[in-house]
Amino acid sequence: QVQLVESGGGLVQAGESLRLSCAASGRTFGRYAMGWFRQTPGKERESVAAISRFGGVTYYADSEKGRFTIFRDNPKNTVYLQMNSLKTEDTAVYYCAAGTAGTNGEIITGAEEYEHWGQGTQVTVSS
Repeated sequence: QVQLVESGGGLVQAGESLRLSCAASGRTFGRYAMGWFRQTPGKERESVAAISRFGGVTYYADSEKGRFTIFRDNPKNTVYLQMNSLKTEDTAVYYCAAGTAGTNGEIITGAEEYEHWGQGTQVTVSS
């Protein structure tokens, strides 16, 4: 079992940056592929970015390419989401998730494939 705790959300203006962190408990962090999702009221949770067990493979949703960077620090049991050039449409609750990966290069993009979720952190981007 792994527990995930997100932090780093807040209120920023359009064009500014935020870095989200997700700290995981336990000693098996390296077994998990990790992902960041976001959700707004009335909409389904959508994938933002994903990363493989050791960070060698990453994935970004089209709208985030070039603006967001996902990376992880396995000795610190933490995955990060660096968000630059934020837009008002990035406003959402952001969640991190952990899913058991079969290989070092596997990434997971489907929410249903993740086993563990954090409680979420609110990001609000004002114009």
